[in-house]
Amino acid sequence: MIRLDSVSKQHGKQILFLEASCAINRGEKVGLVGPNGAGKSTIFRLITREEEPDGGQVAVDRGTSIGHFRQDVGEMKGQSVVAAAMDGAGPVSEVAARLRDLEAALADPDRMEEMDQLVEEFGAVQARFEELGGYALDARSREILAGLGFPQEVMDRDVAELSGGWKMRVALARILLMRPDVLLLDEPTNHLDLESILWLEGFLKGYEGAVVMTCHDREFMNRIVDKILDIDGGDLITYSGNYDFYEKQRAQREAQAEAQFERQQAMLAKEQAFIDRFKARASHAAQVQSRVKKLEKIERVEPPRRRKALRFDFPEAPRSGDDVAKIEAVRKAYGSRVIFDGFDLLIRRRERWCVMGVNGAGKSTLLKLITGFTEADAGRVTVGASVKLGYFAQHAMDLLDPGGTVWSVLVGAFPKASIGSLRTLAGVFGFSGDDVEKPCRVLSGGEKARLVLAKMLYDPPNFLVLDEPTNHLDMDTKIMLIEALRGYEGTMIFVSHDRYFLRELSNRVLEMLPEGPRVYGGGYVEYVQQVGYEAPGVHT
Repeated sequence: MIRLDSVSKQHGKQILFLEASCAINRGEKVGLVGPNGAGKSTIFRLITREEEPDGGQVAVDRGTSIGHFRQDVGEMKGQSVVAAAMDGAGPVSEVAARLRDLEAALADPDRMEEMDQLVEEFGAVQARFEELGGYALDARSREILAGLGFPQEVMDRDVAELSGGWKMRVALARILLMRPDVLLLDEPTNHLDLESILWLEGFLKGYEGAVVMTCHDREFMNRIVDKILDIDGGDLITYSGNYDFYEKQRAQREAQAEAQFERQQAMLAKEQAFIDRFKARASHAAQVQSRVKKLEKIERVEPPRRRKALRFDFPEAPRSGDDVAKIEAVRKAYGSRVIFDGFDLLIRRRERWCVMGVNGAGKSTLLKLITGFTEADAGRVTVGASVKLGYFAQHAMDLLDPGGTVWSVLVGAFPKASIGSLRTLAGVFGFSGDDVEKPCRVLSGGEKARLVLAKMLYDPPNFLVLDEPTNHLDMDTKIMLIEALRGYEGTMIFVSHDRYFLRELSNRVLEMLPEGPRVYGGGYVEYVQQVGYEAPGVHT
């Protein structure tokens, strides 16, 4: 369906692709991977013809429809959520818009004189709407919106009232409703909670068209894709299999390239040593000349490109007392909605609690109660002796000084730290070279999250309270964070929609259910085995 043949592309001085080739076939589910800035978004823009290659060609089969979900959703206002979603469905959305205009005109007393003409047009437009499957489309769009977490009452509200994250969900619903031959999805799980991610997983598994996606959710990739396109130093390398398979194959490939390079280097060194030893002897002149010619003809193996694994050894957290936090008979309500009533919980040293629950179940409220950002209506919350608490929440990113730079934030937080250690810290959290001079006001959501985490973990607290810490983090930073937290000796309670994070780091589960919170003794893996689902309300 789509072929890139010997494509070359350069942005300024940066060469993204050099005679790179690949094919995307009908019905394939493809994961597009590569380091930040390698050219993943450029591949999408080449396919949609928003950009042209500098060399080679991009061929798309005639009549192939393409839907492109991207992170910049553009302006959304002046229509309901469901109408905005239906906008992606092609001609039927235009007919739906005309039908809405006519309905408004028919209800307008100032247009009574045009009534016959309006009624006649309304009948014709309604017939066309029915012919295009418009009424089924409304039901389908509501089904997709519900899958992405929208309550029914929100679907008929003005889309302009939504936050940026919820507008992203509308944009995603629009593309899914379109049902194109090829779905290009740029980070589709950003801004989704675990329940919506699981719904999207099911949708894409059953999708008949081709899917090409970038995604920082390892588990999601593993379950959807059957092919990986790896952007590697200007080339496109194809692997058949999921993300785990690709990782193993890439490691093997890199080990083979390393061994081949080292073998050739050893052989070249041996030949050169012979030449250097005997070049002054007339008796060996013929042999020396023969070996010189042989060396000149040998095609040199390029030294293998190594992808740097991000790693940072965080200092050890100070030891806390055995009882880290205690929640006793707590009641918390927002108006008539009761979140907790007589709730008790004891968090002990080195426990790692993950908090599960549907949207609005009270997960973030619990973290705010523990950190003192909100007060209980009754009961009490106490933090234990020698507890040094660190709280990562989405609002923490708003507290960064917009006039400061990444570097000034780190130096300001740790004035006695060495420049080398702060450079390393900045690097593993994705701020290398001149990136440290970026002002905070221009940082993306992901960059702000990385900076806040870097600040928090350089001088680690012994009690970490984390609300969606992996939002916007790329795969490499996420792996580095998980590796660092595996060796963390302190206590944790966290909310996350990333199943890899949940599986690797939790040893206790608190599930927020309508009938009240429930505690499980093991971690997320044991929880799934015990309850038979991966998130409350989503049965597998």
